[in-house]
Amino acid sequence: MAVIYKAQDLLLGRTVAVKVLRPSLTSDPAFMTRFRNEARSVANLNHPNIVTVHDVGNDGSTQYIVMEFVEGQDLKKIIKAEGALSVDRTLKLAIQICSGIGFAHRAGLVHADVKPQNILVTRGDLVKVTDFGIAQALSDTQPGERQSVVWGSPHYFAPEQARGEKPTPASDVYSIGIVLFELLTGRLPYVGTNQQELALAHIREQVPSVLEVNPNVPETLAQIVYKVMSKEPSARYRMADQLGHVLESYRDRGREPTMSNAPAASPPPASPINIPPYRPPTPESQPPIPFSQVQPPAADASRRGAADPTQRYSLAPEAPAAPLKRSNVPSPFDRAPEQAPPYQPQPSAPAGGWTGNTSRLYSRPLDTDEPIPSAFDAVTIALAVLAFFAVLCLIPLYIAVFQARFG
Repeated sequence: MAVIYKAQDLLLGRTVAVKVLRPSLTSDPAFMTRFRNEARSVANLNHPNIVTVHDVGNDGSTQYIVMEFVEGQDLKKIIKAEGALSVDRTLKLAIQICSGIGFAHRAGLVHADVKPQNILVTRGDLVKVTDFGIAQALSDTQPGERQSVVWGSPHYFAPEQARGEKPTPASDVYSIGIVLFELLTGRLPYVGTNQQELALAHIREQVPSVLEVNPNVPETLAQIVYKVMSKEPSARYRMADQLGHVLESYRDRGREPTMSNAPAASPPPASPINIPPYRPPTPESQPPIPFSQVQPPAADASRRGAADPTQRYSLAPEAPAAPLKRSNVPSPFDRAPEQAPPYQPQPSAPAGGWTGNTSRLYSRPLDTDEPIPSAFDAVTIALAVLAFFAVLCLIPLYIAVFQARFG
């Protein structure tokens, strides 16, 4: 579809990659319009796992794309050189692939041509996904050829793409599953002598298991790859970032603990406490114990170890202690309760005695032998005399006022 050149940006002084489209594609105005729109959308994607698009233009009839230059090699060359990769490295690369393509899915873009040749890997295993938009533009602008021409790479496209249907995010998820299968086994799941045989294999043949080729792959990871390669889009993950989250969870959950990241040992859980029902003691079933001989229960030394320094008391029920020996010294607590005497009516209280108040308030009986104080003592007589003279002094004043007013 295109030829890629390593070039120098003379204006900004940086190394870039220039992809020049083949004349067979640029002759279709509808394709070029759709392709430019796709390129503008990709240029707005800013993600560490997507190759940045700097510019789209033309030089006469030559159409080109200016992109970020990535130091490294594509994933297909790595598989050919190393064969099946380790599970850890496969997860590291696959999670980055899902992160970049999933970011494009959330922006409304479909790659439609996910394959190892379009996945660049730096020396530090940083993934950069490239070639967004070309296959999507072809499938959108040439619907009349969908039944005879399949846009995409026949080893990696989804069954719906093989049937000539429009690719969706679930189609990209299927292609990522094929890449995962190849990373874990070093080979492709479907083979054929031509594109038609490969297309029919994606549609009709049973999904192969990774374990049949590489038994060293964990079963859970093999089940994830099997689900992603399902024939029906509804049986897969809807978007690539959902698959990425599943792979991240598997990686974090499946990591074996080491001395550096092993969780701290926690104390064993306390034994369940069985509380017997309460039964009040009776003189026949349990004799009274002298108070002087009651001792506090002995502490359980087995529960005061270093593994549980904060536990002060044992929560488990203690074994029943041996019966305490009775002392020969008599104690008031040893005596059986005395029987209360039969009720006998008491003589009525004298007048002024018990008042019937249950709040322990009693009136003092009146003592008739005490002398009664006299009603006319000296102070009372003196006050009466003073009041009498005061009234006498006011009479002349009233007479004078009366004469002055009516006189």
